[in-house]
Amino acid sequence: MKNIKLGKLWDSLHSSYWFVPTLMAVIAIALAFGMLSLDRAGKSGPLESLGWIYTGGPDGARSLLSAVAGSMITVAGTAFSITIVALTLASSQFGPRLMRNFMQDTGNQVVIGTFIGTFIYCLLVLRTVRGDDYDVFVPQISVTIGMVLALASIGVLIYFIHHVSTSMQASHIIRDVGRELDNAIDRLFPQKIGQGKSAPKQRSVAEIPAGFDKEATPILATTSGYIQAIDEERLMKIATSKDLLLRLKYRPGKFIVEGSELLMIWPGERVNKKLTQHLNQAFIFGEQRTEQQDVEFPINQLVEIAARAISPGINDPFTAIQCINQMSAALCRLAEREFPSPYRYDDDNNLRAIIANPVTFAELVDAAFNQIRQYSKSDVAVRIRLLEAIALIATHTRNQKNRAALLRHAQMIERSSQQEVSEELDRQDIEERYLAAVKVLEEF
Repeated sequence: MKNIKLGKLWDSLHSSYWFVPTLMAVIAIALAFGMLSLDRAGKSGPLESLGWIYTGGPDGARSLLSAVAGSMITVAGTAFSITIVALTLASSQFGPRLMRNFMQDTGNQVVIGTFIGTFIYCLLVLRTVRGDDYDVFVPQISVTIGMVLALASIGVLIYFIHHVSTSMQASHIIRDVGRELDNAIDRLFPQKIGQGKSAPKQRSVAEIPAGFDKEATPILATTSGYIQAIDEERLMKIATSKDLLLRLKYRPGKFIVEGSELLMIWPGERVNKKLTQHLNQAFIFGEQRTEQQDVEFPINQLVEIAARAISPGINDPFTAIQCINQMSAALCRLAEREFPSPYRYDDDNNLRAIIANPVTFAELVDAAFNQIRQYSKSDVAVRIRLLEAIALIATHTRNQKNRAALLRHAQMIERSSQQEVSEELDRQDIEERYLAAVKVLEEF
């Protein structure tokens, strides 16, 4: 549970615009006090020998630090405004689900943190400069570092302009979501078919207690929200220590209403308030879905981009085709992976947990193709690319059920195209791609 909670905490911090700037502001405060300590000790180090150290008087130091501080807070405000505009455009053009990806952009967070950190540093050093009315003190090292930070901030500003202009491109966004999807596949389906560890001998479904459905007691959810992660290790420890059999009714990514049946426990007479609390703590809820244990979520993000692209108001089939390319590559990887068994066993090979509705390859294919197929009724290019993607995925698929799921989508595309595509040549093109896909699917 510790790793899952840390992952959830890091995801929340990584998706916020306050954590990195705050961290950099703290570093700037520490740097300011550190440099001022060196100035008071008279240790200029290598800066003086290289001739880089500031040698002006207190008035010049004040003017320099004031100019840097004033310009940095102005640029920070401008950068923040540009970021908000970029988020607004991304939400309207690519969908609100993509907002989280932009919020996780570390580059923008570092840029804002650099400007704020430089401003705070200059402000703290400025207060220590004393002129003729007092004992003259000019923190030469600190002023020099302030100049270095100002120059670095100029470089960061140039990077920010380039980064914002590229991060709003559709190809860049689709690539990032595709990378998240690949990472989720590698994390949740690490074993390749034929290369995984040999599974322990499993019970058959007939060995599940006959009275499970009648005698099991439901554990109700104590909160509402999306299941972002499930700590299976914690559930297994509870089930083993209490000699229980659990049936999980939902998987990560599903929305749960408070009071809904979260899981079933057998034997039911062992359920108490403390056990209910411990079991609920193994489920992490949130306001939105994440890809931590939900491989379907990044697929839905790509589908949302594609569906908006082929809508009549935008009419951008090339973006939709890019999304299909990313999903076809991911589904090729998935077709070669071993899907985990819904049954979980303890060290003594005793059945302890059953996942009632595990994710399947067919469901992920449906999530990837259903909406795009339905929305692309008048777009022949998108339909042709869907059939080509199915043929490509088929070359990586050996499971007969998975191939049947691909064939079903190819048949629906071909059948609806014959009814909805008016041009004869377009129907012939779709028919050719369909026959090519069927040929690949029938080869194995």
